[in-house]
Amino acid sequence: MYAVIGTGGKQERVEAGQRLVVERLGAAVGDQVTFTPLLVVDGARVTSGAPELSRAAVVATVVGERKGPKIRGFTYKPKTNNRRAWGHRQSYHEIEVTGIETGRTS
Repeated sequence: MYAVIGTGGKQERVEAGQRLVVERLGAAVGDQVTFTPLLVVDGARVTSGAPELSRAAVVATVVGERKGPKIRGFTYKPKTNNRRAWGHRQSYHEIEVTGIETGRTS
């Protein structure tokens, strides 16, 4: 069984027990987070409709925090002595998917 979740403007295919790095969530290390899946595949059964997916959930635990690579940039405008250096380093959370709930009764 696997599911497709959307987080941080991206979509990820996840299975139970899988670890992945996503953009920073509003949670602390050790907290449980719940995602509403965009698609759930259970063997030959594919769930993609809005009413069925509203009952489904992907449960994950925040395992740790990470930082991405440092990005440096420099902009200037010629002949005006206008220069600006800037940098950015994205924060990420590492999560472990603990379970996929389909929400089906049968």
